[in-house]
Amino acid sequence: MTNTTTAPAGELPPLPTAGHETAILGGGCFWCLEAVFQRTDGVLSVQSGYSGGLVEAPSYRQVCTGTTGHAEVVKVDFDPSRIGYREILEIFFSIHDPTTQDRQGNDVGPQYRSVIFVTDNTQLETALALIEELDQAGLWPAPIVTEVKHADLFWPAEEEHRDYFANHPEQSYCRYVVAPKVAKFRQKFAARWRAD
Repeated sequence: MTNTTTAPAGELPPLPTAGHETAILGGGCFWCLEAVFQRTDGVLSVQSGYSGGLVEAPSYRQVCTGTTGHAEVVKVDFDPSRIGYREILEIFFSIHDPTTQDRQGNDVGPQYRSVIFVTDNTQLETALALIEELDQAGLWPAPIVTEVKHADLFWPAEEEHRDYFANHPEQSYCRYVVAPKVAKFRQKFAARWRAD
């Protein structure tokens, strides 16, 4: 894929307010996470991007090399009066494998790592407590390796990555990787499904 646009400036996520909170999550290719959270009731907006690396204004092509330190992430802005941070994380853990280091299926490299970038200590405590609960429940055959870190700069992805699943539903990756994750979310979190 050719990168024809420059990524916008990086930004720190906003601190939670009465009607707005932000979650920054990496769990493999950002196209998958974006597609699920765009269909989640209570979510206000979803933006794909990069976080956790050392290079300023990274491009998709640079991040794909695995040398920038960035993870492919989504910035999920949500209304905490409609959906809580814990439920956002429960959805996140249900749609990717949090037990594989730097890998999701055939996507391999540190850019595909499982990571939660928290915006405050309340999110930190919630994430760590949920990971402990999930590990104790033994839902996976191996321990969770999801990193939990304080949020760093978020760099929005190039325009061609926005609404990727909606714009390319017939593309093979979308059909065989993204679509099953969306279907799994719809089945497991039917009450949270937003069709619009």
